[in-house]
This record gives sequence, C-alpha cells and structure tokens, in this order.
Amino acid sequence: MINYFELFDIPVSFNVDTLMVAKKYIQLQKQFHPDFFTQQDDADKQMAEEKSAQLNAGYKIFQHKDATIKYVLQLKGLLTDDEKYQLPNEFLMEMMELNEDFNGQSIENINKLQADMYVQIQSIVEDTPFTNLTNQQLLLVKEHYFKKKYLQRILDRLEG
Repeated sequence: MINYFELFDIPVSFNVDTLMVAKKYIQLQKQFHPDFFTQQDDADKQMAEEKSAQLNAGYKIFQHKDATIKYVLQLKGLLTDDEKYQLPNEFLMEMMELNEDFNGQSIENINKLQADMYVQIQSIVEDTPFTNLTNQQLLLVKEHYFKKKYLQRILDRLEG
C-alpha cells in the first residue's frame, strides 16, 4: 500500500490540514504532471502518470475526514476493505429502535447521534499526536468508523 503521508511529506494523522495538503498537491503536480513529460522517454512518462495518479488518489482521501480515518486504519493494518466488523450489540439494538421509529425527525436524530459519537473520539482524532496513540485508542476510532458507516447507510436510505 502506498503511503500518501510520505508522498505528501506530512505526518501521519487522522486530522490532516487540508489547506496544506492542497498546497502540497499543487506543488507536486507541477513537478510530476504528465503534461510536463511529453518530450521525455516512455519510462519517464509512465513514472509521471503513476505519480500523478497517486497524488490524485491521496489528495482525494485527505479531503474527507472519514476517508482519511479509513486510510490511516488501513495503513496501520487495523482495517481491510472487505472486513465484516461486529458492532456492539447495544449499538445494534439502538439502530433497530431507530429503524422502527422512522419519522420526520429521523434524519436530525441520526445527525445528532453521529455528532455525539464523534465527541467520544474527538480528542483522539484532533488532539493526540498520532505517535502517542495507543492500540486501544486506534480501535475506538475503528469502532466509530464502522458505526458512522452504518448510520450513513440509514441516512442514504432515508434521503434516497
């Protein structure tokens, strides 16, 4: 797996500075964009295309907090794309009640629930230096990621 933090020369973090990433992206694209390699040999053209694609992928990830969280967990070996995570039973029971009680306020209730859930990991994501995070803290972020993903599916169904 490519390390986009290394590619952008930024520290590993759940909470990247998107403005700084945008500036780095522009700087690196000026250096590696394939349009600047049209007169080069095939190997250099291919390298530029690959580097540009990596920059695009990393930039896209870093622009979204949830995608960044997912990527960091994958980078640390704590998350796989096809993982079947077992959410806590209390959470699933709460979701069953929420699903049974759809009303005009359901979307607001889910958004509030997401905000309340984030508060539980906010200091981990925003304040704790990544190198100081414990495995337990990383696992709390992982659980949050899957809970939020579950809630997003409900929101998508309600809004769709």
